[in-house]
Amino acid sequence: MSTPKCESCAFRAKYDRNPNSLLGRLWRWHTSWCPGWRSYMRSLSAEQRRELADKYDLKRYK
Repeated sequence: MSTPKCESCAFRAKYDRNPNSLLGRLWRWHTSWCPGWRSYMRSLSAEQRRELADKYDLKRYK
């Protein structure tokens, strides 16, 4: 299986630029069920995971 490209995802960049945009909100919703995002988060260190969880307010990973 290939490595998720979540770090350079175009939708994630849209969210970072404007969280209230349609594509930004779509990305945020998508993180709740995306298997690629889950495996990406599991591949990070605990500290990096916590930082992303705080940045994107992802309660599942806190």
